[in-house]
Amino acid sequence: MIIYGVALLATCLVAGLYVGELLGQLLGVQANVGGVGIAMLLLVLASGSSRMKSLVTGPSGDGIRFWSAMYIPIVVAMAASQNVVAAVDGGILALLVGVLAVLVSFALVPLISRIGPRSEALPPLEQDADDAARRGA
Repeated sequence: MIIYGVALLATCLVAGLYVGELLGQLLGVQANVGGVGIAMLLLVLASGSSRMKSLVTGPSGDGIRFWSAMYIPIVVAMAASQNVVAAVDGGILALLVGVLAVLVSFALVPLISRIGPRSEALPPLEQDADDAARRGA
């Protein structure tokens, strides 16, 4: 029932692109403003809503979760490639700001990873493989 996931993804994408075009026209910009991001938010909201509960369970839910998981990396890759092209066209200042944003993000990873309670460490992979072999799995 992966087709339900594709249908939900397509519906969210068309709605998001339409809203992005409307937003661009309202702002006086000759472009789609955030249509793909709006589509991603619609997909997250739709797949988590109570009205879609029957659609999101069972085999059809597997399809929706699959396409939801696939959609986010695709959108990030598309947005990243557009940003690189715009930065190269924008000049050296745009490139420097982009590199600075990436460096700041990398620097914040250790700080963000400290948020929340400490959890128990995971067992080593070798131990898991030995336990599975002893159980006959």
